[in-house]
Amino acid sequence: MSREINSVAVLGGGTMGSGIAGLCAERDKKVLLLDVSMEAAEKALDRIVNGRPPAIDTPGKESNITLGTLEDDLEKIADYDWVCEAVIEDLATKRDLFERLEPLRREGSVVTTNTSGIPLRSITEGMPERLKRDIAVTHFFNPVKIMRLLELVPGEETTPDIIEALSGFCGGVLGKGVVHAKDTVNFIGNRIGCYWMLMGLHQAREALDGGLSMETVDSLMSGPMGLPPTGFYGLIDLIGLDVMDYVGKNLAINLPSGDMGVGFTAFPVAEQAMLERGQLGRKTGGGFYRVTKLDDGSKTKETFDLVKGDWRPFQPTELGEDLQSLDVMLGDGMEAELCWRIMGGTLSYAADLIPEISDDVVNVDRAMRWGFAWGRGPFEMLDAIGPKRFIEKTKADGLHVPKMLAVLQDAGVVSFYRDGGQQFLGVDGAYHPVPKG
Repeated sequence: MSREINSVAVLGGGTMGSGIAGLCAERDKKVLLLDVSMEAAEKALDRIVNGRPPAIDTPGKESNITLGTLEDDLEKIADYDWVCEAVIEDLATKRDLFERLEPLRREGSVVTTNTSGIPLRSITEGMPERLKRDIAVTHFFNPVKIMRLLELVPGEETTPDIIEALSGFCGGVLGKGVVHAKDTVNFIGNRIGCYWMLMGLHQAREALDGGLSMETVDSLMSGPMGLPPTGFYGLIDLIGLDVMDYVGKNLAINLPSGDMGVGFTAFPVAEQAMLERGQLGRKTGGGFYRVTKLDDGSKTKETFDLVKGDWRPFQPTELGEDLQSLDVMLGDGMEAELCWRIMGGTLSYAADLIPEISDDVVNVDRAMRWGFAWGRGPFEMLDAIGPKRFIEKTKADGLHVPKMLAVLQDAGVVSFYRDGGQQFLGVDGAYHPVPKG
């Protein structure tokens, strides 16, 4: 069956739905945008046209979008090739909508749910076989227009032509970097990225109690690791403690027993107290950091000292030359120990999740580069450090050697990539061509 996509019905006009609808309209595809009311749909269109930034760059492209409501216009999805559900992250709400739309869509249409972490199997449990064959997860990252990453996740019964059609359309027409993930909690990017953050909060607290400043933690967890300049606490401020709390609760329910992340799904005491008093991050005017405008028009930045439990002036830090690269995690001293625990722990976690969350290292590396703006993916980082050195330190610390590092060790090779990144090491211990991305 041919699954060509030339028109898209987007169900839900929130941040993600309006972003997807706007991008498709920008590419001159016919779009149906349905929301809970016509007023909500019109507000979504206004965000698409006048948002900061707008979802559409070219004036007039919004004419490709037809508005409607989920109550009165759902039957119109029969005229569209791809039905993309993008309502709130609530399992019951999504299941109710799929029960309603399934009899209305036409034979051969492609169906997706846009979710950042709800397993597809939970959404489709007990649903008709036709839906199970035709549905996949499309996890766009926000903002849709800007972020390159799209995680594409099939269900157990999803037919290959569905994935082929979505890969071709989202990659070729929408210009996304398509990463192939599996139907596991939080997929690839958020599984690893949220582990880095949640586990990191606990490990960083030990460093703070030992005398390191929060600014030093952020300095280490940015440039030296090849991570964005927001650093560690700065990134969580951007995301919001409320969002991280939601992620942690979802992980607590869905992580498999024995997973390294099970012990880090709840906040440390100080961060939990911040959450409870509404000190969530930038969205509330301050989280770990805050910027205050003074009477003379200048601005001052402050840090919420987690050890003392109060605000203090921000203290800029400069790292020594020995702390400026990934090699710091294999060194000595408090800074090295912190990097080993947070970044080294995250690399170990990623190396232990194949083939659970992905069949290969390439999709994992792309997910972290395209979705979290890491300069290198986890396995590219391991190659930069030297996998043999990493394994030696892992063993010296009495830690378990993760699965993919064990594959590399047993294969007697020295890197996950070779030939200038043209080939990657597979779970079978052999090298394979890196697919285009």
